[in-house]
Order: sequence, then C-alpha cells, then structure tokens
Amino acid sequence: MTMEFRQNSVRCVTPSGFHRMAYLEWGDPANSRVLVCVHGLTRSSRDFDAFAQAMAGEYRVVCPDVAGRGDSDWLKSPMEYAIPTYAADMVTLLARLNVEHVHWVGTSMGGLIGMALAALPESPITRLVLNDVGPVITAVSLARIAAYVGKAPHFPTIEMADAYIRMVSASFGPHSDAEWRKLTENVIRREADGSVRLHYDPKLAVPFVATLSSVDTELWPLYDAIQCPVLVTRGADSDLLTSATAAEMERRGPRAKLVEFAGVGHAPTLMHDDQIAAVKSFLLSQ
Repeated sequence: MTMEFRQNSVRCVTPSGFHRMAYLEWGDPANSRVLVCVHGLTRSSRDFDAFAQAMAGEYRVVCPDVAGRGDSDWLKSPMEYAIPTYAADMVTLLARLNVEHVHWVGTSMGGLIGMALAALPESPITRLVLNDVGPVITAVSLARIAAYVGKAPHFPTIEMADAYIRMVSASFGPHSDAEWRKLTENVIRREADGSVRLHYDPKLAVPFVATLSSVDTELWPLYDAIQCPVLVTRGADSDLLTSATAAEMERRGPRAKLVEFAGVGHAPTLMHDDQIAAVKSFLLSQ
C-alpha cells in the first residue's frame, strides 16, 4: 500500500535574503517522535519515499529538499550553497516542527549536515545515521562528483535523463528498471516543451568546485564531538567513505555501529529491504 505524504514549506534566511525550503511529511502529524531524512548533494526528498513509508508507523517522518534542490527555492548567492547554510535551515525547520529532539538519517551531504548539528552542545539530534559519509571525505570521490555536478541539466526525453542518472549513479548498486526510473523521476522537472531538466540549481557546483582539493577532507574534531548513538551504513565499494575511515569511526568519538552492504558503492539508496531493516533496527533500539 502506498502511503500519502503531506507537502509543506518553511521560510529560511541567509545574508542574501529569504528563501523557501520545501519538505514532505509522512505519518501521524501529532506523533512526538520525529525522524528527519536529508538527501545527498544532487538528490531530493523523494529519495526517501520507500524508507519513509517503512518508518511512518513509528515516526512523524520529515524529508526536506535542501535549498537549491527539488521544490525548494534556489539561493541568490551561489557561495551560500554550503553546510553552514543548510544546518541553519534545518534549525529553522525544527523550530517549525516544534520538537525538542529528533532522530536523523543523512545520505552523504545530508549526513554532513547531521554531523554538523549533532556535534554542537545541546544538539536536538539524539540518534544519528550517517549513510555512506564520515569525517574523512576522499579527494578522489569529490573529483568524481565534480565531473558531473551542474554540467548536464537538460535532456530532450525522460529516457535520456534515465540513461544519464544510471551512468552518474552507477555506484548506487543494482536496481531494477522500475527503481532506476523512480531514482530518475526523483530528480527531474518536466518543461512545457516536453524536455526534462534536473531539479537542482546548476550553480550549486560553484562552491563545490571552488573548494576541491587534491587531499582528503578531514572533519575528525566534528565527529569526535558527537554525543549521541551513531550508525554508519556503508556501501562496501564506496570511494567516498573508505573501510579504514569506517573502522576508525567504530573506535573513536561516539564509536559508531557499522553496517556494510555488498555490491554497493556511494551510496546505499535505502530503497531495499535489507538496508531499510538495518537502519530501522538501529533507530528503534533502546
């Protein structure tokens, strides 16, 4: 059975002005147990459809479109496409939800936002899932992402968009044709002339490319400051979160629990039963 979601938005602010952040809600709106799910760099809230439906019996599930993506407004200044902006937007969202504490699932960029918030004193995040991301982000993975981000926003047909998403997202691992089409539909918008464009602001690539480096990005002080329980879900073939970094995350800081998925790179889509079950078990554990 397909469960309906509710569409909402909240106004957030940066130095360049106000912008609207869209979000989806699943489950009982009166449920005090809230789960926030945040997507990766060029993805959208709709990536969590299957996961949100699986969790909506236990949580009020909230899935935002990070600024510049999905149904959210594009930012006036491209350099504001950065973790501090996104973290501040999420604080505004939590205020709108009127909740003191949340559980958090973040894929890649969404996990970095979660880390930034969970590392702060008196953080509202009381349980954190880092989906294929951690305190060391490899230079090779960032170079791979930089090769496509912002560079192919329009396609004449949905089939061409589908082929493109399969190519740039091959590291998601095996998916059925229907699942690939869903992953494509999650990140496109149809134009009046029948063509298809990707849903995100191409200018979000500006700060991403500007901060590229030939060395890995290390955020260990951020990770070590986290006080809540942490689960790391890793694609066994991931080039962004190495096995060595994941093992170190088990040993230090919040001493994360680690689950790996064979045949998957960056990042697990949380569409499949084994992935959903692993995250659900952690979130609901005492």
